[in-house]
Amino acid sequence: MRKLIFLPAAILAAAMLSTAVNAQGPDGPGGPDGHGWHHHHRGGALMHELKELNLTSAQQTSVKAVFKSAHEQLKSQFEAVRTQRQALDAATPGSAAFQTAATSLAQAESTAASARVQEEASVRTQVYNLLTSAQQSQLATLQAQHQAKVAAWQAQHAQAQPSN
Repeated sequence: MRKLIFLPAAILAAAMLSTAVNAQGPDGPGGPDGHGWHHHHRGGALMHELKELNLTSAQQTSVKAVFKSAHEQLKSQFEAVRTQRQALDAATPGSAAFQTAATSLAQAESTAASARVQEEASVRTQVYNLLTSAQQSQLATLQAQHQAKVAAWQAQHAQAQPSN
Protein backbone atom coordinates (compact mmCIF):
# COMPACT_ATOMS: atom_id res chain seq x y z
CA MET A 1 0.00 0.00 0.00
CA ARG A 2 2.85 2.34 0.82
CA LYS A 3 4.30 1.89 -2.68
CA LEU A 4 0.91 2.70 -4.18
CA ILE A 5 0.84 6.04 -2.34
CA PHE A 6 4.46 6.84 -3.13
CA LEU A 7 4.17 6.23 -6.89
CA PRO A 8 1.59 8.99 -7.57
CA ALA A 9 3.53 11.33 -5.28
CA ALA A 10 6.72 10.60 -7.21
CA ILE A 11 4.96 11.20 -10.50
CA LEU A 12 3.62 14.51 -9.25
CA ALA A 13 7.05 15.51 -8.01
CA ALA A 14 8.48 14.69 -11.43
CA ALA A 15 5.88 16.92 -12.99
CA MET A 16 6.92 19.78 -10.74
CA LEU A 17 10.59 19.26 -11.43
CA SER A 18 10.15 19.28 -15.17
CA THR A 19 11.79 22.39 -16.51
CA ALA A 20 10.59 22.24 -20.06
CA VAL A 21 7.75 21.07 -22.17
CA ASN A 22 8.65 20.27 -25.73
CA ALA A 23 6.11 19.31 -28.33
CA GLN A 24 6.29 17.64 -31.67
CA GLY A 25 7.16 20.28 -34.18
CA PRO A 26 8.16 20.38 -37.82
CA ASP A 27 11.42 18.61 -37.02
CA GLY A 28 9.66 15.54 -35.60
CA PRO A 29 8.99 14.40 -32.05
CA GLY A 30 10.54 16.79 -29.57
CA GLY A 31 11.90 19.17 -32.14
CA PRO A 32 15.38 19.26 -33.65
CA ASP A 33 17.20 17.93 -30.61
CA GLY A 34 15.06 14.78 -30.42
CA HIS A 35 13.97 15.36 -26.82
CA GLY A 36 10.51 16.19 -25.66
CA TRP A 37 7.04 14.77 -25.37
CA HIS A 38 8.04 11.18 -26.04
CA HIS A 39 9.93 11.08 -22.70
CA HIS A 40 6.88 10.13 -20.66
CA HIS A 41 8.72 10.06 -17.34
CA ARG A 42 9.83 13.66 -17.57
CA GLY A 43 6.53 15.25 -16.57
CA GLY A 44 4.46 12.34 -15.44
CA ALA A 45 0.87 11.70 -16.43
CA LEU A 46 0.00 15.38 -16.86
CA MET A 47 2.64 15.84 -19.55
CA HIS A 48 1.48 12.69 -21.32
CA GLU A 49 -2.10 13.94 -21.21
CA LEU A 50 -1.11 17.40 -22.46
CA LYS A 51 0.59 15.74 -25.41
CA GLU A 52 -2.74 14.23 -26.38
CA LEU A 53 -4.42 17.65 -26.44
CA ASN A 54 -2.59 18.97 -29.51
CA LEU A 55 -1.62 22.23 -27.87
CA THR A 56 -0.94 25.22 -30.07
CA SER A 57 2.61 26.53 -30.12
CA ALA A 58 1.45 29.49 -27.99
CA GLN A 59 -0.02 27.08 -25.43
CA GLN A 60 3.16 25.00 -25.46
CA THR A 61 5.25 28.10 -24.80
CA SER A 62 2.95 29.16 -21.96
CA VAL A 63 3.00 25.68 -20.38
CA LYS A 64 6.78 25.64 -20.59
CA ALA A 65 6.91 29.02 -18.84
CA VAL A 66 4.56 27.81 -16.09
CA PHE A 67 6.70 24.75 -15.38
CA LYS A 68 9.94 26.72 -15.51
CA SER A 69 8.57 29.26 -13.05
CA ALA A 70 7.41 26.50 -10.69
CA HIS A 71 10.81 24.85 -10.86
CA GLU A 72 12.54 28.11 -10.02
CA GLN A 73 10.20 28.76 -7.09
CA LEU A 74 10.87 25.32 -5.61
CA LYS A 75 14.60 25.30 -6.25
CA SER A 76 15.50 26.84 -2.87
CA GLN A 77 13.38 24.27 -1.03
CA PHE A 78 15.11 21.38 -2.77
CA GLU A 79 18.53 22.92 -2.15
CA ALA A 80 17.69 23.21 1.56
CA VAL A 81 16.75 19.53 1.66
CA ARG A 82 19.97 18.59 -0.10
CA THR A 83 22.02 20.65 2.36
CA GLN A 84 20.28 19.05 5.34
CA ARG A 85 20.75 15.58 3.81
CA GLN A 86 24.47 16.26 3.44
CA ALA A 87 24.65 17.39 7.07
CA LEU A 88 22.96 14.17 8.18
CA ASP A 89 25.28 12.06 6.02
CA ALA A 90 28.31 13.83 7.49
CA ALA A 91 27.24 13.34 11.12
CA THR A 92 28.16 10.29 13.18
CA PRO A 93 25.13 8.11 13.91
CA GLY A 94 24.17 8.25 17.57
CA SER A 95 25.75 11.64 18.17
CA ALA A 96 23.88 14.79 19.17
CA ALA A 97 24.86 16.32 15.81
CA PHE A 98 23.28 13.36 14.03
CA GLN A 99 20.00 13.80 15.91
CA THR A 100 20.02 17.55 15.28
CA ALA A 101 20.71 16.96 11.58
CA ALA A 102 17.91 14.38 11.39
CA THR A 103 15.45 16.83 12.96
CA SER A 104 16.57 19.60 10.60
CA LEU A 105 16.25 17.29 7.59
CA ALA A 106 12.77 16.24 8.65
CA GLN A 107 11.73 19.89 8.92
CA ALA A 108 13.28 20.74 5.55
CA GLU A 109 11.55 17.74 3.92
CA SER A 110 8.23 18.76 5.45
CA THR A 111 8.56 22.35 4.26
CA ALA A 112 9.60 21.22 0.77
CA ALA A 113 6.72 18.75 0.53
CA SER A 114 4.22 21.42 1.52
CA ALA A 115 5.68 23.89 -0.99
CA ARG A 116 5.67 21.22 -3.72
CA VAL A 117 2.01 20.36 -3.18
CA GLN A 118 1.00 24.03 -3.19
CA GLU A 119 3.05 24.76 -6.29
CA GLU A 120 1.69 21.67 -8.04
CA ALA A 121 -1.85 22.87 -7.42
CA SER A 122 -0.91 26.28 -8.80
CA VAL A 123 0.70 24.75 -11.90
CA ARG A 124 -2.27 22.50 -12.60
CA THR A 125 -4.62 25.47 -12.28
CA GLN A 126 -2.49 27.68 -14.53
CA VAL A 127 -2.14 24.97 -17.18
CA TYR A 128 -5.86 24.16 -17.03
CA ASN A 129 -6.68 27.84 -17.57
CA LEU A 130 -4.51 27.86 -20.72
CA LEU A 131 -6.68 25.18 -22.33
CA THR A 132 -9.73 25.72 -24.47
CA SER A 133 -13.02 24.32 -23.18
CA ALA A 134 -12.74 21.43 -25.65
CA GLN A 135 -9.22 20.66 -24.40
CA GLN A 136 -10.43 20.87 -20.78
CA SER A 137 -13.13 18.30 -21.55
CA GLN A 138 -10.65 16.07 -23.34
CA LEU A 139 -8.23 16.39 -20.41
CA ALA A 140 -10.95 15.29 -17.99
CA THR A 141 -11.60 12.23 -20.17
CA LEU A 142 -7.89 11.41 -20.39
CA GLN A 143 -7.48 11.77 -16.62
CA ALA A 144 -10.46 9.48 -16.00
CA GLN A 145 -8.93 6.90 -18.35
CA HIS A 146 -5.59 7.20 -16.55
CA GLN A 147 -7.27 6.76 -13.15
CA ALA A 148 -9.09 3.68 -14.45
CA LYS A 149 -5.78 2.19 -15.61
CA VAL A 150 -4.19 2.92 -12.22
CA ALA A 151 -7.15 1.35 -10.41
CA ALA A 152 -6.95 -1.75 -12.63
CA TRP A 153 -3.21 -2.02 -11.97
CA GLN A 154 -3.76 -1.64 -8.24
CA ALA A 155 -6.49 -4.27 -8.24
CA GLN A 156 -4.31 -6.67 -10.20
CA HIS A 157 -1.38 -6.20 -7.85
CA ALA A 158 -3.53 -6.34 -4.74
CA GLN A 159 -4.67 -9.81 -5.81
CA ALA A 160 -1.06 -10.85 -6.36
CA GLN A 161 -0.09 -9.83 -2.81
CA PRO A 162 -0.21 -12.69 -0.31
CA SER A 163 -2.59 -11.90 2.54
CA ASN A 164 -1.28 -11.99 6.08
